[in-house]
Amino acid sequence: MVMNVTGLIGWAGGWVFLLWVSTRAPSWVSWVFVPYFVYGPYRVLVQLKYFPAALTMLRILRAYPWQILQDVPRGLTKHPEVESKHYGWFEFSTPSLERRLPLVFAQHLRTEWWSRRMAPRAKPHLKSAIDTLWFAGDPRFIGLVAAPARRGSAPRRLHVLEQRIGMRSGWRFADWGATPDDIERGRRAGVRPVQP
Repeated sequence: MVMNVTGLIGWAGGWVFLLWVSTRAPSWVSWVFVPYFVYGPYRVLVQLKYFPAALTMLRILRAYPWQILQDVPRGLTKHPEVESKHYGWFEFSTPSLERRLPLVFAQHLRTEWWSRRMAPRAKPHLKSAIDTLWFAGDPRFIGLVAAPARRGSAPRRLHVLEQRIGMRSGWRFADWGATPDDIERGRRAGVRPVQP
């Protein structure tokens, strides 16, 4: 979050500063700054889009503790149970069933690092970076996934994963073993279940 706030201030402040410089300098200097004037507002919007995701991460971490998991099934292809568009998936064991449920990257924003390591043709040293995962959440609702730091002592590269199995699949939260307490905990994490 600190890096995101710093980036937001840097991109917006840099744009204002260069605008001020271009009004005081010769006109040819303004042309030098044109790429920044075009690209800067885009970067500010990208930085702003991260804030809702960061707040969702905070809500998830308040509702669920971190777990360290090994060799979680994953893929970049379309998952057969997920109806909507997604950019990759992980399958996690549910707390009350002997079944794994997929959680997906529902947005492509900031998924490049994950995609390079989840790709079928990724080099072994890249794939090994996500053999161990930090996970907080409930696969019936929502989750937060992170890669371990280099020394494995802390989570890095946090990303929100969502449950996107379609209503037409016939599954209900009660079929997945979700109790009213589980649903309430999911609501505290930011999920609005459509059906119990």
